[in-house]
Amino acid sequence: MKLVSRLSNIRSWVPEVGSQKKMGEIIVSGYRKLLVTFAVLPGKLKTDKPITEILINSYKRVGYYIGIWYMMSKNSFLMVLAQKKVLFIFLLGKVLRFIFFMIFLFFLVKGAGRLSNYTVNQAIFFFLTFMVIDTTSQFFFREVYRFRPLVVSGDFDLVLTKPIGALFRVLMGGADVIDLITIPPLYAITIYFGSLLAPNTFQIYLYIAMLMSGLLIATAFHIIVLSLGIITLEVDHTIMIYRDVTSMARFPVDIYKQPLRGVLTYLLPIGIMITLPAKAIMGLVTPFGIFVSISFGVLTLYVAVKFWHVALQKYTSASS
Repeated sequence: MKLVSRLSNIRSWVPEVGSQKKMGEIIVSGYRKLLVTFAVLPGKLKTDKPITEILINSYKRVGYYIGIWYMMSKNSFLMVLAQKKVLFIFLLGKVLRFIFFMIFLFFLVKGAGRLSNYTVNQAIFFFLTFMVIDTTSQFFFREVYRFRPLVVSGDFDLVLTKPIGALFRVLMGGADVIDLITIPPLYAITIYFGSLLAPNTFQIYLYIAMLMSGLLIATAFHIIVLSLGIITLEVDHTIMIYRDVTSMARFPVDIYKQPLRGVLTYLLPIGIMITLPAKAIMGLVTPFGIFVSISFGVLTLYVAVKFWHVALQKYTSASS
């Protein structure tokens, strides 16, 4: 019913044929009502407010959440940095795993000549794109790995009473300091190998845009894991299944035969999430592929958020 109501509101924005309004006024009016209808801004905000005031309120809200994320991440960093030996062991393990796989991939492709018609530099860039999306998502969404104890102990009740979004708190409740250390050199290596592919300016911007779409899909996967954690109390196994499935995209999905390739591309869209962005910088993506990538990113995030609201309705608190 809510969706029908919202669609009715949207339909009411379309001007009549004989309308004398200027196109600029129509766009501003529609944008203002779009923000309010889809709850980007507080519902109490009237739609007749100036567009500048709506944007200012939006920026203030974003700044509010950025400040909260910074505070929670700082506390998370302090907790990890207090255990320097543990930090060193985990950091060393992550770096060694990355180096060993790079060496393995180099000799694999060099020994075979090519990997499914991809050169050594292209195969390495596929792996680096996987690492960029995987490491960045882990950096922001590390709190997902700590969600189950909140539900089991009943502390999630306290999260629901806080004056911030519960999804924001359990999804981005503290960044990972280990990933923060590894992200700068990883980005630098990715830029270096990307430059070896000699992309033009359009391909670079397209790669960044499709990379953002891939991160949207990764965000949707983590939200789905949180939702399943509320319904089934299983988070650890689900997130590890997600990690194992996405690890198949360390190589381009082209190396897999059908129907596995189709499953990894559309049913479990890790091909869209990781392989298509890497292909974009090589000039191997069609306009349809660009449309599919961006559409999947937005659609999966929308479905994941809806699923989160459904899961919240099934949540029984510790006092129930």
